[in-house]
Amino acid sequence: MIDVPLSVLDLAPVAAGTSAGEALRHTTELARRADELGYHRFWVAEHHNMPAIASSAPAVLIAHLAAHTTDIRVGSGGVMLPNHPPLVVAEQFGTLEALHPGRIDLGIGRAPGTDQVTALALRRTMEGLSAEGFPRELNDLMGYFDEAGSGRIAATPGRGLRPAVWLLGSSGFSAQLAGTLGLPFSFAHHFSAQNTLPALALYRQSFRPSRWLERPYAMVAVNAVCAESDERAEWLAGPAGLSFLRLRSGRPQPLASPDEAAAYPFTEFEREFLAQRRQGQASGSPETVRRQLSELLASTGADELMLTAMVYDVADRVRSFELIATEVAGGLRR
Repeated sequence: MIDVPLSVLDLAPVAAGTSAGEALRHTTELARRADELGYHRFWVAEHHNMPAIASSAPAVLIAHLAAHTTDIRVGSGGVMLPNHPPLVVAEQFGTLEALHPGRIDLGIGRAPGTDQVTALALRRTMEGLSAEGFPRELNDLMGYFDEAGSGRIAATPGRGLRPAVWLLGSSGFSAQLAGTLGLPFSFAHHFSAQNTLPALALYRQSFRPSRWLERPYAMVAVNAVCAESDERAEWLAGPAGLSFLRLRSGRPQPLASPDEAAAYPFTEFEREFLAQRRQGQASGSPETVRRQLSELLASTGADELMLTAMVYDVADRVRSFELIATEVAGGLRR
């Protein structure tokens, strides 16, 4: 494509009137097409108790996607480490790396990826709901991938089969930790745009070269919906905004259709809230998206962009990524 790699983050959205199985098949279809189009990596998320998202078991889904693609890197965006024992994550991703050597990314986050009640059901103890233990658990996880292992416990597969490890974040905590450890960092600009520049600055200031990375490497995740016109892209992006509002109000539902989203009686406050959330994102014709992504690259200095699109119909979702690959990528400028 260009000297700035473009990648994909997919949440396996469950559209109204469809099933989780259909959502996962659509994610597989998108991964295959992204591979053909030359995208650099394809990540899936970890969310729980969300009717609009079928991506709750990233390691399982990654195994499926890696088996149905050829060249694209496949990984997690991310595994929410406090939900899992580090040894289990090491064994899962060691298995993936053994099956698909050199193609697996392990993106790690410290948020629950769900509500507090569901987080407690996952972790089975109130102790696990605290973020204080995250650096220790991360250190344990990294140790399991080392040839020497972690103490008397050997992760098999895992030891000597280290995938590419990333830290994910939406604030300064993970940015600083990623810099201190010398790891690549992916920032969630798609839902925390106001924190993007401060977090990236903190990451670069904190960075210490490591055996994994000599210089800072920052990826920025951004909502990007591309269509033949600005008006159609805005129409396609409507369901994602409505889904986010419903989630924030404690009423999560499957992804609405564009017609349902267009007819929804938004309050003035809700319209302003969504308008603020769209700032710094990308939506429109190829020309508009090229300008918006170029502006994002210029302001953040990102080494890579990860594009995500919660679009109701899989054909429109695939088409958006096709347009960006064929009509946007070649004209992007830092």
